[in-house]
Amino acid sequence: MSTRTGRTASHWGSYIVSSTDDEVTHVRPVPEDLDPSPIGQNYRGSLQHRSRVTRPAVRRGWLEGRRHGRGTEPFVEVSHEDAVALIADEIDRVRRDHGNEAIFGGSYGWGSAGRFHHAQSQVHRFLNAAGGYTRSFNTYSHAADEVVLPHLVGDREWFLRSVPAWSEIAEHTEELIAFGGLPRRSAQINPGGVGSHVNVLSQIEAARAGVRFTIVTPVRSDTDAELNADWIAVRPNTDVALMLALAHTILQRGKADVDFLERCCVGWDVVQRELRGEDDGVVKDAAWASEITGVPVTRILELAERICSRRTLVTVTWSLQRQHHGEQAYWAAITLAAMSGSMGKPGGGFGSGYSSMHNAHVNDRLSPAAALPQGRNPVSTYIPVARISDLLLNPGASFDYDGKRSIYPDIRLVYWIGGNPFHHHQDLNRMRQAWARPDTIIVHEPFWNAHAKHADIVMPVATSLERTDFAIGMGDRWLGWMDRVAEAPQGIVTDYEIFAAVAERLGCGAEFTEGRHADAWVAELWSRSREKAAGMGFDLPTLGEFRERGSVALDMPRRVPSAFSELRADPVAHPLKTPSGRLELYSATVAGFGYDDCPGWARWMEPVEWLGSPLAERFPLHLVSPQPDGKLHSQFDHGSESSSHKRAGRAVMRIHPHDAAQRDISDGDIVRLFNDRGATLASASIDDSMQPRVVALPTGAWYDPVDAAAPQPLDKHGNPNVLTLDVGTSRLAQGPSAHTCLVDVERYDGELPTLTAFDPPEFVPASTISTTSYEGRGQK
Repeated sequence: MSTRTGRTASHWGSYIVSSTDDEVTHVRPVPEDLDPSPIGQNYRGSLQHRSRVTRPAVRRGWLEGRRHGRGTEPFVEVSHEDAVALIADEIDRVRRDHGNEAIFGGSYGWGSAGRFHHAQSQVHRFLNAAGGYTRSFNTYSHAADEVVLPHLVGDREWFLRSVPAWSEIAEHTEELIAFGGLPRRSAQINPGGVGSHVNVLSQIEAARAGVRFTIVTPVRSDTDAELNADWIAVRPNTDVALMLALAHTILQRGKADVDFLERCCVGWDVVQRELRGEDDGVVKDAAWASEITGVPVTRILELAERICSRRTLVTVTWSLQRQHHGEQAYWAAITLAAMSGSMGKPGGGFGSGYSSMHNAHVNDRLSPAAALPQGRNPVSTYIPVARISDLLLNPGASFDYDGKRSIYPDIRLVYWIGGNPFHHHQDLNRMRQAWARPDTIIVHEPFWNAHAKHADIVMPVATSLERTDFAIGMGDRWLGWMDRVAEAPQGIVTDYEIFAAVAERLGCGAEFTEGRHADAWVAELWSRSREKAAGMGFDLPTLGEFRERGSVALDMPRRVPSAFSELRADPVAHPLKTPSGRLELYSATVAGFGYDDCPGWARWMEPVEWLGSPLAERFPLHLVSPQPDGKLHSQFDHGSESSSHKRAGRAVMRIHPHDAAQRDISDGDIVRLFNDRGATLASASIDDSMQPRVVALPTGAWYDPVDAAAPQPLDKHGNPNVLTLDVGTSRLAQGPSAHTCLVDVERYDGELPTLTAFDPPEFVPASTISTTSYEGRGQK
């Protein structure tokens, strides 16, 4: 019996991990973590789980020349050497016959917290060395924000570094209005890692210091109970209407900060016309908004009075821009904050994502850690990140994005690692149709999730517990060492080693590896990090000292003035990086794009689905799909902590008692959620913290269809993305619109299908392959 104990870092925290015979047996948080996340318990028993990919596998139909059949056909296990040869030959065929733009480098996801073993960096470096690839822009998390904020404030990174931090909020803020709430579950996680969880503790300190919290959300429990927050229940996708009514009330009462609006902003005249309805004949007053949002008029008037009479911070979660017309949530919130009288003052104004990830506005966003160089991509074709199905279904079609019109290339090969599109993409049945189009799909996966089961070539890879690295989260102050606490199963190597072998066969091995093995690259990146840190005023220890200590804490206080404070003081001396140099409540640039779904100022625009639309007669419940409590996205869904949040092995859907009673649903019943896009099974939880006519089903359950060959198979595990809408937020950002989704729910009384999400696929011997010729494969 062999035992090991070491330290690891992850997107949900840092832990001391013990293993016996290369399986994790104990997980405990590091001593410095003040509010550790239980997600780390998912490591226990995970490495030798039945879902582990243990050998390279190739879909039988692909070997026989069939493009169709992904997700339904058995696999053939092959040697590592043969799999590498197949991958190299297929890349060479596609780039020779169709050009490198026919290769899509699909690494979207959180991958590993390690700086070197970072999936996105690895695959992009490899594909650049091989001649380039079609890439994606932005993130599913906040695609609309990434595009619209630069038009409003100029420099998005400056803005995110300078909005009020929690320490400033505790000292100066009187009112914090959180549209979308401040969900604790997402404050557990942070891109690149978390050394010590302090976000929620900082929120509680602010509440104890006297900050009054108001959450505007359909779900009352979207905030820590210790904040004692006032709850305004709003219909999903109607926050913009409420924001405009608050702004109208402030304008009508003569309490708008006209000095700031006229000196420091562009578009105050346009805003007034919009609020007064001078162009469309619709006055955006409290009575108008009450009809749309369900919020009583008196509540709107009272909240408006507090906003303009006290030092107020208006915040929005990232979830608010993951809806149809999601750009407008940011535009309207900034407009409201600019009118409030608090913009540019300590603790006041506007901020985003305060609980959308752990280190939102806790420390400075700067990082002293070096990243793996990715090289240069000579291919210019791209897509907005959430338009993957559009790309595969519509080669040659045009699309709009941020003022540009581009063409979808004809993708023949998808190489995807470090993410699970069968988790994070919308309308999975539509995506399955798109997924059938390319000639070849190659993935690296440690586990047989739906992403692997719908691929052609599956390469098993070591997990973060089976390799060495170091980590630091975005804006986190802790650098953490990552020990190899277990050995990967025999024959399983890292992403890097797979790419190095394929690159060698393609003739670009030296360019990819630069002559270094994986651990040598880790040492090189640490050396570069020490140089970068020295330039920032930090003295990092040697690699040996760092490994011995396990972690290094850096002093990273906020060192930039509060957002818009310098603009307020002197807009001429301190202009923003916008065309006007001022905050653009009206953007002539965006207005000039001529998008009918995104004008150049804040406007309430009906989403294609919402509780006020005709479709609500057929599907009368609005589905929200939040981040799960027991895992990050779909990672380690088979783990113990993730499983503890399920009932009967299925994800839990929360529903208001009235809506449950109407459908004869009792707590714990298995229910079927459905709409025209698909259906899924979940376990019902009766929850009076839900607004009536709203249900919540968290993301992350591995997609598990009853009949994978059917056009719309029933998912039996509780994956909400068989239901969600796959349209862009608008032609400006083309972000995801997952939270624009109407459904109905019924009790499921049929025979309960057996869960197979964590079972490997069927395997057949190579002797069953009907042909030994691979020429022209993927063309049938």
